[in-house]
Amino acid sequence: MRAAATLIVCAVAAILAEGSPGAEAPGLHRDGVAAQAPQERRAPVDEPAWVTPPRGSPPRADASAVVASVASSTVGRSGGRTRAGETTPQEPRPPSAAPPRFRFVNVAPEAGLTRPLLAGRPGKDHLLDSAGSGAAWLDYDRDGRLDLYLVNGWRLDGSAIAEKGRYTLYRGLPDGTFRDVTDETGVGGAGHWASGGFVADYDGDGWQDILVTTFGPVLLYRNLGNGRFEDVSERSGIGAPGWNTGAAFFDADRDGDLDLYIAAYIDTTMKEVLEARPTLSWRGLEQVAFGPFGMKGAPDRFYRNDGKGRFVDATTEAGMQDQALGFGFAVRAFDYDDDGDLDVYVANDSDPNYLYRNDGTGRFKEVGTWSGCALDGNGAAQAGMGVTVGDATGDGLTDIVVTNFSQDFSTLYRALDGGAFEDASAETGVGPTTFTPLSWGTALADLDNDGDLDLVVANGHIYPQINKHPQVIGTYEQRNLLLENAGPGAKTLFRDATAAAGPGFEEVKSSRGVAVGDYDNDGDLDLLVTHTDEPPSLLRNDSAGGAWLTLVLEGRHGLHPIGASVTVRAGGRTQRRDVAAGDSYMSTHDPRPHFGIGDANVVDEVNVRWPDGTHTVLKNVPSRQFLRVKQGP
Repeated sequence: MRAAATLIVCAVAAILAEGSPGAEAPGLHRDGVAAQAPQERRAPVDEPAWVTPPRGSPPRADASAVVASVASSTVGRSGGRTRAGETTPQEPRPPSAAPPRFRFVNVAPEAGLTRPLLAGRPGKDHLLDSAGSGAAWLDYDRDGRLDLYLVNGWRLDGSAIAEKGRYTLYRGLPDGTFRDVTDETGVGGAGHWASGGFVADYDGDGWQDILVTTFGPVLLYRNLGNGRFEDVSERSGIGAPGWNTGAAFFDADRDGDLDLYIAAYIDTTMKEVLEARPTLSWRGLEQVAFGPFGMKGAPDRFYRNDGKGRFVDATTEAGMQDQALGFGFAVRAFDYDDDGDLDVYVANDSDPNYLYRNDGTGRFKEVGTWSGCALDGNGAAQAGMGVTVGDATGDGLTDIVVTNFSQDFSTLYRALDGGAFEDASAETGVGPTTFTPLSWGTALADLDNDGDLDLVVANGHIYPQINKHPQVIGTYEQRNLLLENAGPGAKTLFRDATAAAGPGFEEVKSSRGVAVGDYDNDGDLDLLVTHTDEPPSLLRNDSAGGAWLTLVLEGRHGLHPIGASVTVRAGGRTQRRDVAAGDSYMSTHDPRPHFGIGDANVVDEVNVRWPDGTHTVLKNVPSRQFLRVKQGP
């Protein structure tokens, strides 16, 4: 009854809001002045031996990683949360003599990641100035090491363009450093103010391609397989000029090629961006950037892949018309109801979030409100920024975490049987820990290899002016968060482990994107975090974690097939991961499914479900290896 009541409350609230998105007084942001009190809102391991050199390039050095190559065989949750301002803080935990479980160190400068990510004016006079950008891990040359793609914005001086930031493709090297290969690969960005980077083999030729969302055109770089990319943006069929943000490649209609969903934020022009001045009163203390309330949302779009290298706008045909014009930021495609097809979740800023359910034919119905993951437990829309999915609670169902504005919880939507969700933010510890900061990129990932998913959250405010009044809600620069998963049966599922997570989590910046990947191939997951007006941080994971297994999937059309999922049984636990293109806040994670398995030396079973529904099942797989699994004919 409790879950049902929550769903009814959420449904009524969303219906009232649907016809008038952003109906608050014009110009008010989440914490704008209104009639009522405002709301704030080690040494790297050599590359695996299965690596394939790019066409026309010499082979790399031999590798030492353990590899198994296998051909495929085909085989036929109650909770809620308190109101904002009524949060009960977590009880303090007694001190422990045990060593810290996590240790992250920022190695970006010595790794060669030094280019600043530009973000408008120092005062952040327009919302575009403060949005920042994401990042993408990929293996563009198929050498078994992760490469990194960073998009960039502009630097403004008042209403003048002072510098157009350059995108950068960094090639991962055997010693754990990176080399700038932007010029030789041809992916510099042509001066567009970018939002996010997304990676997938859209044309099925076996090589990962890159899509960039920008304030302007959507860019598509096709990987030629010889160390270079071709800009195919104009002939790709992807239109949608404007402020595009999150995106996701996925096979909507199960025809074997990748379709594309692109979210958009507000309908504005570059002239309005350049001429913007702070006009919104923040608590009567400072003038800050106007919006998004009082602005018109820009429509999201869905493109169907025609199988010939072009995309066709099929938004209406697919049932994905953005009728509410929500302020869209983050997109994640995943099979939330486990029916074999991919659905789409969209985190919207200040509007109800969307969940598009796939009927199996590539046609969708928006069911976010009725499923319980569009609003918080009180039926209120939040300010969604980033999104991550995974089985946080260990019950075999896929949960959703959405990051939100300052003085508003990041929300954990716990999955229930039957495709429903409930807001479990308070009882799991996610809500109280994330209430104060303004949160963006996020990831559910096993950062200590103990078999459950921890939560990382990037934080940073959008108003630099609050630095003059730190006693109110803190500062523009904020610490990021690491929440440790205590495992099923714990009184509080997540505990704040930030203070003991090493110097990488002592940094105080205005962070935005988070991309997770094992860049040094040592079996644990590292974190790439982007910031406004600074170079990114590369947080190397030096934690003393457990055993692990990482899979390199090779489908019939190449590596890392989007939509594939892997289930493993080890140490008495069952875990599942999927391969996705588009996650966190306008970012893309390492495409290799990674599993921490604690003390287990052997994985009892690995079950790969390929995008076409066929399976590969392996038994008694040794841990601590990169396991290559190849789909059969």
